[in-house]
Amino acid sequence: MAAPRALLIDVDGVLVVSWRPLPGAVDALAAVREQVGVRFLTNTTSHTRAQLTALLRDAGFDVHQDEVVTVASAVSTYLRRNHAGARCLLLTSGDIAADLPEVRIVTEPPADVVLLGGAGEEFSYDALNTALAAVLDGAALVAMHRNLVWRTDAGLQLDTGAYLAGLEAAAGVRATVVGKPEPAMFDAALASLGVRPEECAMVGDDLDTDVRAAQARGITGVQVRTGKFRATQLEDGGPPPHVLLDSFADVPRWLREGGWRRGQT
Repeated sequence: MAAPRALLIDVDGVLVVSWRPLPGAVDALAAVREQVGVRFLTNTTSHTRAQLTALLRDAGFDVHQDEVVTVASAVSTYLRRNHAGARCLLLTSGDIAADLPEVRIVTEPPADVVLLGGAGEEFSYDALNTALAAVLDGAALVAMHRNLVWRTDAGLQLDTGAYLAGLEAAAGVRATVVGKPEPAMFDAALASLGVRPEECAMVGDDLDTDVRAAQARGITGVQVRTGKFRATQLEDGGPPPHVLLDSFADVPRWLREGGWRRGQT
């Protein structure tokens, strides 16, 4: 395991929960910045890059907008390349239109693409039925991520993946997913940092979406025991994380003391 030149950092469950900073995270990020480059790699779909930056800054973090890699911005690139000019029926929680430039968004069929963002109250029975009808009528099904749950102050809540699985089964199709754990998100962050996978580490709370996906791309995987982490995941037979830390607050020490030399801690 090489010394990381950069860190990819998940946001929800790693730095914040419900936009409140986790203990020690603000100071830890300041210390990390003195050692390596950073990018904030998030499947959050309820806010734009500008909004995410503002929320993190309000929570005390030193974050710049060009350091934030959102799934919405990656989806925008995908749609322009693969469905140029398509009518996109968007189902998501929050207004993220600013991160979808040149994407033609419609509010009802007919549609060429059904695009699922982050789940929320907008994922009603009627809305899901409208999405199903569009897919059955030939629209492509595209999702920003396949996360099953996300962590809030109220605990774990259902996320897009739970609804996406139902739509796929009902329509007999397989969705195109752009966000983590797909390689496109990691590649975008690596390119913006100018580093190779082996020179980078990914810090996440989701063992599959963040850590194992990064490791499959050749990136060092750092699992924290916050957010949606559950100890039982470590016993599911899948690849273990390269590194296991209690929280993001432990990352500066791990970097400073050469924990990357020893691998898992």
